[in-house]
Amino acid sequence: MLKKVISKTIQLPDNRVITIETGKLATQANGSVLIRMGNTMLLAAVVAKEAPEEGGFSFLPLSVDYQEKFAASGKIPGGFLKREGRLGDHEVLIARLVDRAIRPLFPKRFNSEIQINISLISADETILPDALAALAASSALSVSSIPFNGPISEVRVARVNGTFLINPSPSLLEQADINLIVAASDSSILMVEGAMSEVGEADMIAAIRYAHDAIKLQCQVQKELMEAVGVEKTIGTTHHASAIVCYPIALREAIYADLYAVAKQHIPSKALRKEAFMAVSNRYREQLAKDQNGQEVTTTQQKEWLDELENQAIRALILNENVRLDGRLLDQIRPIESEIDYLPSAHGSALFTRGETQSLTTVTLGSKFDEQIIDRAMEDGYNRFMLHYNFPGFSTGEVKPNRGPSRREIGHGNLAMRALKAVLPPDKENLYTIRVVSDILESNGSSSMATVCAGSLALMDAGIPVKAAVSGIAMGMITDPTTGRFAVLSDILGDEDRIGDMDFKVTGTYQGITACQMDMKVAGISYAMLEKALHQAKEGRLHILEKMAETIAAPRLDSKPHAPKIVTIEVEKEMIGAIIGPGGKVIQEIQKETFTNIDIAEQGYKGIVTIFAGNQEMLEKAVSRIKTITARPVMGEIYKGKVKSVLNYGAFVEFMPGKDGFLHVSEVRLERIENLEDVLEVGEELQVKLIGIEPKTGKYRLSRKVLLAPDVVAAGG
Repeated sequence: MLKKVISKTIQLPDNRVITIETGKLATQANGSVLIRMGNTMLLAAVVAKEAPEEGGFSFLPLSVDYQEKFAASGKIPGGFLKREGRLGDHEVLIARLVDRAIRPLFPKRFNSEIQINISLISADETILPDALAALAASSALSVSSIPFNGPISEVRVARVNGTFLINPSPSLLEQADINLIVAASDSSILMVEGAMSEVGEADMIAAIRYAHDAIKLQCQVQKELMEAVGVEKTIGTTHHASAIVCYPIALREAIYADLYAVAKQHIPSKALRKEAFMAVSNRYREQLAKDQNGQEVTTTQQKEWLDELENQAIRALILNENVRLDGRLLDQIRPIESEIDYLPSAHGSALFTRGETQSLTTVTLGSKFDEQIIDRAMEDGYNRFMLHYNFPGFSTGEVKPNRGPSRREIGHGNLAMRALKAVLPPDKENLYTIRVVSDILESNGSSSMATVCAGSLALMDAGIPVKAAVSGIAMGMITDPTTGRFAVLSDILGDEDRIGDMDFKVTGTYQGITACQMDMKVAGISYAMLEKALHQAKEGRLHILEKMAETIAAPRLDSKPHAPKIVTIEVEKEMIGAIIGPGGKVIQEIQKETFTNIDIAEQGYKGIVTIFAGNQEMLEKAVSRIKTITARPVMGEIYKGKVKSVLNYGAFVEFMPGKDGFLHVSEVRLERIENLEDVLEVGEELQVKLIGIEPKTGKYRLSRKVLLAPDVVAAGG
């Protein structure tokens, strides 16, 4: 049977074309599309499993996976197995970009299990696939029978030399001072994530507006695709996760009043606040066992109903009284404490506490040999700056096995990494491989932003010459669609994140923004809300920077005494062989004697020798050895040499490491010598003077006799 293939095209502002095709590949999935731009091709397939009539999930069981096939770029995977393995961090991050953009757009209480697989099946080195992944997922959902309040799309917007570009090539992206991934529907912004070079809030908003204009066109083309396919949304439309419980109005009002009263107590402790809310539910336990019709209500249904009522009470408190659960004003930051050099053996460390959120962060300095190897379908190379974020269960008082980093931990670590990378010195000024590790010891909201603050402090404690300090703040929002009212919250609590409509993380210096990550839990945000959130975030960011400056205002002038030392030396290209020695003998000997690691690289007409030592003494010893080897002999200079061999007509003397000169028999003594072996022996040390360098051969001529002349002897030579 012939398949019906339907194709639509999207034209970008620079006249490049994106093609969406459905009906040819993966037709047994509920929906599938092929996205093509240049030679980059993404296949997205979505499958849904009907939720059971009874029970089922109390949440949306959505999973998004993105994978890059090595064959897409004509490569064979590295490693022992030689096949694609566990998803890499970069693949997880792209999957998160898609998940966070589409998750808010499924119908409320819809709980069919959904799996979206996006695969890079053909790669084009000039076109990055991450900006096309959400377009692929949305298109696959749009042509499926799964209910979805889309379409949406994502684009990358970058500013290069003052001009905004959509989905630019990697070469242009290297020059950008704004690099954002923006997700939106045709009416509202859904998600923003990216990095910037200390730009202003107005510039960021302008970039988002430009991206949104491109997204609107992509959404329109998806609607045309849906119309051409003629799909009917049928999956999961007949039942919900659980029936909505109906209690008597009087009972609802009584419980709501009690919950509102607890919220208004402004209890600062998360644990105590949780106990107070739990006490309300326990007080009405018997009355909640049956609904207004006398039907039994399960414990799960009771909890869902109470949670929803609690959320309404907290939101109403914020909107009605402009005050929050812990008593803070909307723009007020929690108390901040910080200290550096907390761990005496670390190369740099900081403890940063904001309210009930705490990060203990370390900086470890390594050499070129510690660089991270990058082996991906579309990228090979090395990474010299790493940031890892750990979120153990005890940080929230929970039991959770340590099985490796979760997707959330990978995402939070990447956000903090981008925030701090913007202020690192250029590689020429910083020779270290740097690893930053944030261990979250307590968490009640904004732990990724605590990581940014602690990471900035720890880098300065380690003596890394960062351009400026960086702080981060998480902004929240409560909206009322009926009245249009909204409240922007600075430095949100965990509870405010849970019940709120937005989680907007912004990091930056005094000069501007370095990174951001915005997630919406409702179908978008207006530009008025976005501007309000950004300007309020700036006020909070600057306040936090002032608090951080009280702990350390500028990087240490040098690394700590116990931190490793690193230096580079430029040598002439022809001297590289002398440093390495035959079979690597010389360099291995230096490394063994000085306990150092030495790397030599050619750059044009010179050699770059990088020496990494455990302490300053060993570094200086290794540097001295290298400089001795690479030193140029100076005409007329006197050297202390060692006899290497003796012949009838003269002797060869090593007067500098790796450099032999010829001492003619006539230059040994003032008087005539009949047999040189009677005068000199191998291994003997003696002073010689460099008296000649052959212009063609570069051979050295030495003399001992000139040092024995009467005038020299009289002068004490």
